Parts: sequence; structure tokens; C-alpha cells
Amino acid sequence: MRALVIEDDDVLRQHIVDVLTQNGFAVDAAANGTDGRFMAEEYPTDVAIIDLGLPETPGIDIIRHARAAGREFPILILTARDGWQNKVEGLEAGADDYLVKPFHKEELLARLRALLRRSGGWAQAVLVSGPVALDTSAHTVAVDGQQVELTSYEFRVLEYLLTHAGKVISKTQLHEHLYAEDAERDSNVIEVFIRRLRSKLDPDGTLSPIATLRGAGYRWDLPRPNAE
Repeated sequence: MRALVIEDDDVLRQHIVDVLTQNGFAVDAAANGTDGRFMAEEYPTDVAIIDLGLPETPGIDIIRHARAAGREFPILILTARDGWQNKVEGLEAGADDYLVKPFHKEELLARLRALLRRSGGWAQAVLVSGPVALDTSAHTVAVDGQQVELTSYEFRVLEYLLTHAGKVISKTQLHEHLYAEDAERDSNVIEVFIRRLRSKLDPDGTLSPIATLRGAGYRWDLPRPNAE
């Protein structure tokens, strides 16, 4: 998943970036409201963390402009203010949740994962589809109860496809949501990850969990019994 962090405090911003990177996110970051607004409107983003008290362009304005531009990714606002009015203003501008500074990294991760699950129509931390179970918190995958060892990027590809089960996802989309803006990208790497996932999840070829739609992309095809 690809996260956008807009926070003017250098130490806090880097801390958030480090926490998210260590937990499997690709991260873009901005230190001011002007850059943040551009990224929020233009970058492919799965979830955004936006501080309300930003220089140049306030966080509230970034949220309003992003929503007006049709950006639907979930937004978690950060605020050092305890007043309920600020939280309400942020939510009414289009944010989905809030976190008051200072906060524990575990709570930040839990809230982000919950937002991502809900945006994909999932109710639980463990995404169950057919015999496949992906635990978004523990970063584990099992098939028929047997653990399957995946690399970090294989897990990211599977999580994205499973979160958006039933939807056609192009290779370009997968690239954009797996890597930060300044990352180098190999045009063949997604095909390699898909091939590995098929081999590990479906070694005997009986499940066919990932369909290839020629010229369009990939689709997770197993049922979603615990989706909302």
C-alpha cells in the first residue's frame, strides 16, 4: 500500500515515514501544505496522514481540495489540538479518522489498517478469501491453515489484490501503489511477483486465485466470505 504523509515537523514526519516503511508501506512525504496539496491531488495514494497545522496551506484546505478533485482515499488527520471543534472540522472536510499528538505507533498503524480495510469493503484484520487467509496486522498468509512464506513485495502485491478482490488491477496500478514516487521501477517485476504468488498459493493449479486479463491486468478471483 502507498501512503502519503503531510507533516511539517521534521522529526515526527521522519518517524512516521520510518514506521510505515518498516511495516510494508511505500511512502511519499511532504513538509508543507503546498507540496502536500499537490501530492494529495496528483499522486496515486491508498491512505493519507495529514497534519492540520501546516504552513502555507492548512491541512483542512488540503482535504477539501483533494475531495473536490475526486480523490477518495481514506484520510487520517493529525492534530495537537484537544478541542473537539478541530476534529469535527477535519471530519466534515472529508477526513475519515483522527489521531491526537502525541500517539503510539501501534495506534497509528491500527487506525491506518482499519481505514484501508474499510475502503476495500473488509470488516476484519484477517482477509479470508476461499482457503487463503491474509493477516494484515501480523503480515502472514496461510492456505488451508498452512503458513505460506512470502517476501515483503510478494505480500504487498497479494494484499493489494486481495483488498481489491473482484476488481481488475493493471500492472501500472500495482507499480504505483507498491512504490513511492522516486523509486526505480522494473516493467517486468510485477509479472515475476504474480508468477511467484501463483506458485506459492496454488502449487497444484486447482485454485486459480489470480486471473490474468490480457491487456488489462490482474484480478483476485476467489470469494470473499467475510467482506462487508
